[in-house]
Amino acid sequence: MIFKRIRNMREDNDLKQVQLANYLNIDQRTYSRYERGEITISVETLCKLADFYGTSLDYLAGRTDEK
Repeated sequence: MIFKRIRNMREDNDLKQVQLANYLNIDQRTYSRYERGEITISVETLCKLADFYGTSLDYLAGRTDEK
């Protein structure tokens, strides 16, 4: 579920994967693997994404639909 949320949040904000990868200080290929659900995202990275989007970890994890 997380991988779908982070992809949708990125697309809703008209961002490229490389922009998020740069923000997170990771390789674009790693970020792409996050969005495909191929690798697990660390809690630290999830916190950074939640802060970036101004949302909660619960939203990114699919525990709530309230951003």
